[in-house]
Amino acid sequence: MDFNASLRRAIKTGVVLLGQNMTAQCIDEGKAQMVVVAGNCPENFREMLKTRENTYVYTFEGSSVQLGKACGKPFMVSALAVIDPGESDLLTLKRA
Repeated sequence: MDFNASLRRAIKTGVVLLGQNMTAQCIDEGKAQMVVVAGNCPENFREMLKTRENTYVYTFEGSSVQLGKACGKPFMVSALAVIDPGESDLLTLKRA
């Protein structure tokens, strides 16, 4: 699976929220099926994610700048929440 292509497809055809605040809110509401964090995501946010049960967290192997580019955005993205993957196969990572 090409993670970047799957992520772009999920953003285009599904529901994906970008940013730490939106991701945390989505987790609190129980809507996030999957959370993706950049390799350089702040440690305090990572610690908060560890306290949330039933939340699958995938660590992107690049920086927040690279994750932003993978999302097709011209800005840094340190965290994102996948609510609906749309036509993407992104949620297959949960089974891997």
